[in-house]
Amino acid sequence: MADFTSDTPPVDPPTTETGGEEEEKVEKGPAMPDWLPEGCVPLADGEYDAIVMGTGLKECVISGLLSTQGMKVLHLDRYNYYGAECASLNLTNLYEKFQAGEPPTYLGANRDYNVDLIPKFIMACGKLTKMLLTTKVTRYLDFKSVDGSYVMKDGKVLKVPATPDEALRSSLMGMFEKRRFRNFLIYINQYNPADPTTFKDKDLTRMTMRELYVAFGLQPATHEFISHAMCLELSEEHMDQAALETVKKLQTYCTSLETYGKSPYIYPMYGLGGLPEGFSRLCAIHGGTFMLNTDVQEILYDADGAAWGVKCKTDEGVGVAKATMVIGDPSYFPAEKKRSTGKVVRSICFLNHPIPNTNNAESCQIIIPGPQCGRKNDIFVCCLSGQQNVVANGVYVAIVSTAVETANPSAELNPGLRLLGQILQRFDSVADCYEPVADGLSDRCFISSSFDGTSHFEDDVEDMLSLYKRVTGEDLDMDIDTNLEGDY
Repeated sequence: MADFTSDTPPVDPPTTETGGEEEEKVEKGPAMPDWLPEGCVPLADGEYDAIVMGTGLKECVISGLLSTQGMKVLHLDRYNYYGAECASLNLTNLYEKFQAGEPPTYLGANRDYNVDLIPKFIMACGKLTKMLLTTKVTRYLDFKSVDGSYVMKDGKVLKVPATPDEALRSSLMGMFEKRRFRNFLIYINQYNPADPTTFKDKDLTRMTMRELYVAFGLQPATHEFISHAMCLELSEEHMDQAALETVKKLQTYCTSLETYGKSPYIYPMYGLGGLPEGFSRLCAIHGGTFMLNTDVQEILYDADGAAWGVKCKTDEGVGVAKATMVIGDPSYFPAEKKRSTGKVVRSICFLNHPIPNTNNAESCQIIIPGPQCGRKNDIFVCCLSGQQNVVANGVYVAIVSTAVETANPSAELNPGLRLLGQILQRFDSVADCYEPVADGLSDRCFISSSFDGTSHFEDDVEDMLSLYKRVTGEDLDMDIDTNLEGDY
């Protein structure tokens, strides 16, 4: 090893004389901002317009939209991957999350799996599709149409008709009921809230959904499958409410169905994890800063109780960032900022076959209306395969979910699990669900609601739109044609 010692005496540091006294010249670092707590360092750039916590879809949509409006955004996540609780996991990560040991070799290669923890189908002409088109996030993603949509009636899995021929052959209705169903859909398709000539003496702002069904002579069993499998209503409460909102949902379903013909739903290739990643890319392109594997230790409040920043532990010490608002999913906020809305139970199941009685569909949704199995809430089944590049070829993943009603959540999934046939591997989870107790305008804490137990995004999109309006004070412009071509 080289010897760097020397016999040369050390040189004294230079000094300057001021008023006859020698003072040592001290080199000072950059001045710390006055808002920074003692003993802390600035987190990233320090000051931002908005701090977003969690890279779930809702939070990534908001950070992406805010960044396109010129806001400076800091986006944090406690995990080292995008998606938070709705991430897409490979086989190894999935087994680690559920502490299920090593994945069996018969499932194939790890790289072939992108299993969604909270899978949800996207309505082809719904509001989430409009968000994707408005922001052009569709440029980062590819989609596949879902093969079919099914509903359970009297213990049988029946396809929701996608064409007039299917409607004529469907076992969901008798021959005369099919004619009444057709007349009902003709009325729905031509109805325009802005054109009184389409009302046909029916005021849907006053007439209930039950009264509208009865006006067309439809039977209660038909009411049920239209409301639950097509309008995607979750309970029977809508039946005695004004029909207009439910009719709008049915119009979206029918328009989406016309787009692809097989079903109204689409699904992203390689899983839903691509959605938050797409909006994260949009945010980053517009100057957003992302810090994964960074947990928030504390939200900081001023004397009036308004959030002004966050504190995180970093390699450099305790980092603090300042912003005019803090946005995030409920898991980042203290108990007094959120309230429970119940629990959701989900079961992720690997199969080596399509779900029986679905015409060998590579992908499908099955809705079991609550009344069909003595429940208040519907049970949802969604099935995906190698068609969407989420599992290896020859393997299927089916997810059964519902809102918890009893003290035995896993047993509540049995009506859906019985439809699956032989199950290779099953992963169960029960998640607590929350919503914010306030709108965030006074405390500057803007909190999203937990994902529900449905297999579609329609109600979750309403929460995204509500969150956007609370944050910005404006409605998101959704006036875009979902049949656009070109750079979308």
